Amino acid sequence: MTVFARLFRLVWGGEIDRALRPVLAVALAGSIAGSSLFTFMGIWAIRELDASGRELGTAFLIGAVLAAAAGYLGGHLSDHYGRRRLILFGWGGQVAYIPFFLLVGDNLLLGLALMTGMGVFGSIGGAADQAMVADLVPTEKHEAAYASVRVAQNLGVTMGPPLGGLMLFAADWAGIFIGVTLLSAIAASIAFRFLPSRGAYTPEHPPERGSAGVIARDKVFLLFLASGVLAFIVYVAYEVALPISLTDTHGLSPAAWGFIVIINPALVTFFQLRLTRRVSHIRAAPKLVVAMLLMGLPFLLLSVSAAIPLVVLVIAVFVLGEMLWVPTSQSIVAALAPADVRGAYMGAFSGTGAAGFALAPFFGLQVRDAAGDGAMWGMFAAFSIVAAVLGALACRGVATRPESEGIEGIEATAVSAA
Repeated sequence: MTVFARLFRLVWGGEIDRALRPVLAVALAGSIAGSSLFTFMGIWAIRELDASGRELGTAFLIGAVLAAAAGYLGGHLSDHYGRRRLILFGWGGQVAYIPFFLLVGDNLLLGLALMTGMGVFGSIGGAADQAMVADLVPTEKHEAAYASVRVAQNLGVTMGPPLGGLMLFAADWAGIFIGVTLLSAIAASIAFRFLPSRGAYTPEHPPERGSAGVIARDKVFLLFLASGVLAFIVYVAYEVALPISLTDTHGLSPAAWGFIVIINPALVTFFQLRLTRRVSHIRAAPKLVVAMLLMGLPFLLLSVSAAIPLVVLVIAVFVLGEMLWVPTSQSIVAALAPADVRGAYMGAFSGTGAAGFALAPFFGLQVRDAAGDGAMWGMFAAFSIVAAVLGALACRGVATRPESEGIEGIEATAVSAA
């Protein structure tokens, strides 16, 4: 066995379906590029543009609306024109978009305007990418496949923030924008060279019906979307609110956060697939409930202290919940989705992530400005409880949904998982 093969087995904990490997390569390269930039964007807006919490939250909110719409559109178009084309369009657009940040200077309006559009191209390609996973492997392998992709993404996140911190240290903010443009170009090149046009489980023909109507009639999926929005709000609290709180309230340097933040993706990288395999026999509902409580409730500890050991503990507990939540949710959506409109379903679900990236800073930063960090963490903990309840109800609905709802293509594994 080669050194590379041994390293691959160490990280992924076993063999990966060969069809998934191009997706993993793109996920790794793209995650390095994205995390090198996004980790620092809130800090950039506050420190360089002198943006207030309200202004930054509003920018994230508008950006999320645009990204959610782009995610659904990207998934819908991928059902008609192919996943690969939309993935390439997304990465190509990002390569062209990021250099515009070099023109901002201290122009608050321009900077925030660019931030609102930053997630559009990623959302277009991301929905197609999620649908491609389900195109490449059979239903019974969906949860493990999504966990594998997540390992690649988090391996990239272990590299991205420190790399962004080094670019910031070496060449200030311009260094990050130039560097991330080059990293995005690498991801686009890998996608162009290795992604297949079709998978073994890609539908033979484009859909002949409108996806919006199918989704609007799927009551169980709509309930799961509501749970997903709240879940992503809690998730984004870690991504956006935590670094702002630690650096702005508690005096942690941005570069130090760039190294602390990799604890989360490092744990996901080495334990995601192992945990997914270990709990594969457990029904989805209890996994989702435990996941949300583990993600949201530890934030309450930050009201007591923000000492680095306690921050590390919060991150460790959070990531355990995160590892339970993400692949379980994605596999349920893939199973709920009728095959011919799978991209649209995945795009709609990816919109919950965009909503989380908007609403978490929009609500969180305004509550923080008005009532302090403790009130903000209490709000996110409450959101996690509501998300757990809605997720459990949705899982129950998957198992009991009547055939008369007219939603085709529900796989048996979705029912048994629920």
